[in-house]
Amino acid sequence: MHICHVITRLIVGGAQENTLLTCEGLHARGHRVTLISGPTRGPEGSLVERARQGGYEYIEIPELIRAVNPWMDTRAVRLLRMEFARLRPDVIHTHSSKAGIVGRYAARRLRGPVIVHTIHGMSFNRTQPRLVRWAYAALERRAARWTHALVGVAEAMLRQSLTHGIGRRERMHVVYSGMDLAPLTPGRYDRAAVRAAWGVPDDAVVVGTVARLFRRKGYEQLLPIMSAAAAREPRLRFVWIGDGAQRGEYEAELVRRGLRERTALTGLVPPAEVPRLLAGCDILAHTSQWEGLPRAVVQALLMQVPAVAFDIDGTPEVVQDGRTGRLIPLNALEPFADALCALAADPAHRAALGAAGRALCLERFDGRRMVDQLESLYGRLVAAHG
Repeated sequence: MHICHVITRLIVGGAQENTLLTCEGLHARGHRVTLISGPTRGPEGSLVERARQGGYEYIEIPELIRAVNPWMDTRAVRLLRMEFARLRPDVIHTHSSKAGIVGRYAARRLRGPVIVHTIHGMSFNRTQPRLVRWAYAALERRAARWTHALVGVAEAMLRQSLTHGIGRRERMHVVYSGMDLAPLTPGRYDRAAVRAAWGVPDDAVVVGTVARLFRRKGYEQLLPIMSAAAAREPRLRFVWIGDGAQRGEYEAELVRRGLRERTALTGLVPPAEVPRLLAGCDILAHTSQWEGLPRAVVQALLMQVPAVAFDIDGTPEVVQDGRTGRLIPLNALEPFADALCALAADPAHRAALGAAGRALCLERFDGRRMVDQLESLYGRLVAAHG
């Protein structure tokens, strides 16, 4: 088959890593793969070079930008339509909210290709004004009419879509966001060396966070949680893995709260470096305000690092309370701090949660399984729709 994937940008992020892993897996199986992306800019890092070296065709359309811009969006639709007509793919698979709407609009009148869209995270969420949520939901409902299959990276994405009248149940499929499991192996890395580079004492309990330093990633909630937990548990140390536009603001807040000396900021690191850094952590704190599937949590659990996270969206499909970590009601800051302190005091419980988390994630989030499921879905859709 010829499968054409479309995404807005190739920053270092979960949707982008998922898409590249899919392209690489399909290409390795002998399918013709084309990846179309918009421009990749900003402090989040870039995966463009990985795409260019993937062995498949990579096309960049400068007009396919993330921000809403009627002039650029109209041009992006026209250029995508021209590329689709030239490429004549069997499957057009869109990713992310903007590329999903623009890409499916461009593909809607083409004869032949099957249209698939993956919901990595809802385009509308609890952090947005009501009018914005209403507008995005309306656009998603319309785009779903042109879609042969909606893929959710978690069951929660499909439930939320149905709640808002987006799509039909019989056209929905759960394909958990897969990972390359080999690097995510406990014992593969020198834990002591990682921790020594952070300057933490031997008896420290390290709480890691893997997230861009941006709004809605939960740092406004994480900072008071850190303050409360650190006041009660002197062994706690913190590591932030990532970078972003709000770094200066958050770092100043660490200083104001007296936490800067207890917090290491790694800055932007390549995705391949994340497993090694997680090897130095004892607990993962995940405070994001909205999620599709929290890939950072999956990565941590594969490294046998238990997670404490807010009970939102697809998170409960990874963090099973009392089995692989602790689930806390959204923005319940004191209970979150309590959970960190309780885990810090109980290394045996941390080990049990981490072992159960790794077993769950090995079964559910293998990248090869993800590619198997998508390849099978494409085949069924192409056979059914000719």
